[in-house]
Amino acid sequence: MDKENELLSLYWQDNHLYILDQRLLPQRSEYIKCVTYCDVVSSICNMSVRGAPAIGISAAYGMAAAALEACEKGFCPEQVRSYLKKASNELFQARPTAVNLAWALQRTDQWLTSNSKATPQQIFDGLLEEADKIFAEDLENNRQIGANGAALVPHNASVLTHCNAGALATGGYGTALGVIRAAVSQGKNIHVYVDETRPLLQGARLTAFELNHDQIPATLITDSCAGYLMSKGKVDLIVTGADRIADNGDTANKIGTYSLAVLAHHHNIPIYVAAPLSTIDLSISSGDDIVIEERCGTEISHINNHCLAPPEVNVYNPAFDVTPAELITAIITECGIVHNPTPDKIKKLFTKEKS
Repeated sequence: MDKENELLSLYWQDNHLYILDQRLLPQRSEYIKCVTYCDVVSSICNMSVRGAPAIGISAAYGMAAAALEACEKGFCPEQVRSYLKKASNELFQARPTAVNLAWALQRTDQWLTSNSKATPQQIFDGLLEEADKIFAEDLENNRQIGANGAALVPHNASVLTHCNAGALATGGYGTALGVIRAAVSQGKNIHVYVDETRPLLQGARLTAFELNHDQIPATLITDSCAGYLMSKGKVDLIVTGADRIADNGDTANKIGTYSLAVLAHHHNIPIYVAAPLSTIDLSISSGDDIVIEERCGTEISHINNHCLAPPEVNVYNPAFDVTPAELITAIITECGIVHNPTPDKIKKLFTKEKS
């Protein structure tokens, strides 16, 4: 596969999943060969692959990998299904906040339920086909999100974005960066301010890398600089992605997003959330129900295994925060835009999807 001119977070080839190790970017571009579903679990846990849509796609291929393992072990259909249940449980537990992970596993479970008489080989073929569909649908959805969201981006706009919601976080094109890419493709003169996004620097390492790749003008800033830029009138709008959106529009995204929303509200700057419908979790009524992942404190206290803080200091490292719906100007999806999100408005998106 020619990856020279593409930003691929992952791909399936020769019956193996290859995951771009995003921990190494932008210095090195290396792919991890996932032979077993446990390799996929590990890649999700250690953030070799990250971004809610990309995690979901990886999980779907992880189930295909598990089915292939079961076939190679000579398991009977019942044993295959038992092995797949184990794999699904472990993949589900890999990261708790991104709902696309559970959504993709539900898709594979639905396939298994609908094909109860399938042979082991048919199970592998079917799960691989389902994973391919999820991958292709995500890319198509991202392009539609971009097309829908571009209308909200004025000419000569300065856009602030947080973390990485681009091709690297999805099946391709991106959600928040998809909006920016689509606006640029329409001939709009866009400049992007990129939050570094501590502690793992997804903005500095990944978003800046993607924008550079696409030759879109960008300026990297510290997270704490965002408010100052707003106060100086240098930010026209904010676009972020999302890891989980509650029924009422409350949105979990990378830690620091809530702070941006409060600042944006104070400075009367619109903040848009770009995400596919698969990121909306209608089973939870508000952001209070979203489980927030807490990660190892060394992500904050250390850089490249070098300790920057006193060894005895306590560290609190939530990976995400929740922005209340009332602070969000609009949610951009593949099925349309929800301004001033409410439960009724969000539910109508799913009606559009079915129609």
